[in-house]
Amino acid sequence: MKKIAVLTSGGDAPGMNACLRAVIRGAIYHGVEAYGIKYGYNGLIEGDIYKMKSYSVSNIIQKGGTILKSARSTEFRTKEGRKKAYQQLQRRGIEGLVVIGGDGTFTGASVFHEEYGFPIVGAPGTIDNDLYGTDYTIGFDTAVNTALEAIDKIRDTANSHDRIFFIEVMGRDSGYIAIQSGIGGGAELIMVPETSTSIDDVIFDLNQGRNTEKTSSIVVVAEGDEEGGAMEVVNKVKSRLKGKDLKVSILGHMQRGGAPTAMDRIIGSRLGLAALEGLLGGKKNMMAGIINNRVVYTSFKECINTAKPLEQDLLRMVKILSI
Repeated sequence: MKKIAVLTSGGDAPGMNACLRAVIRGAIYHGVEAYGIKYGYNGLIEGDIYKMKSYSVSNIIQKGGTILKSARSTEFRTKEGRKKAYQQLQRRGIEGLVVIGGDGTFTGASVFHEEYGFPIVGAPGTIDNDLYGTDYTIGFDTAVNTALEAIDKIRDTANSHDRIFFIEVMGRDSGYIAIQSGIGGGAELIMVPETSTSIDDVIFDLNQGRNTEKTSSIVVVAEGDEEGGAMEVVNKVKSRLKGKDLKVSILGHMQRGGAPTAMDRIIGSRLGLAALEGLLGGKKNMMAGIINNRVVYTSFKECINTAKPLEQDLLRMVKILSI
């Protein structure tokens, strides 16, 4: 390959810039021209593509977000949109593509590869850590630490006023942020999409805390829990917890922002270089991941269609440590 391009797509994640930097500088190291595509697949369709040099990615490793910007593309979901994208790549002589994103990004890449046989390798950039084929995704560690910092601060005010706080974290289909930040923050209860926690369970656990003379409690709720988000859960329990002051904090998109942690900078750099070198080595329609501290490659279809299980030991730990 003489020319490759890279894009970031879907939700932004801290560490994407570190990943991008590794792709660009890795390409230059290997004597390959590198191009950046702005605004994800939308930019690919519109031809928002420009050549990048080593200095193009200077001073970005510590920055959150993505300097290439990101977007979700409805046009790329159509055959006509993908045809335009292919023509843009052909016009510039680009021979391979690195995509940084999550399952939606990889779904689009997989369909594009099936239609045109175009070589694509992905790097997992999503705070949810929900992709099969890697132990950690880019942005997850930063999101957990952002949530943990908020939980620690909320704990202080909960203790001061003898309150029960229900804290909602991101995780529409995955409880990884909830379980990690909840354990780190000493939560009394953690509600995640992967396991069923009924309102009766919530009432029982909070009453158990009252029986052991706990004056405050923290409940961490993943936004995709089957009982609903934190506000819905509180509306269901408040009539059954008489005499307790219940509060809700929804952390929202703050979990996507901020300077990436050291771990996310290193993982982003490692996966960016792995995706680039996999592409140059002939891999296609695959995601670069890290399992047991080793780089591995997994097909997009397997990443998308295989559920990544939540570690049951972590859920057991919550029960033991919250007594």
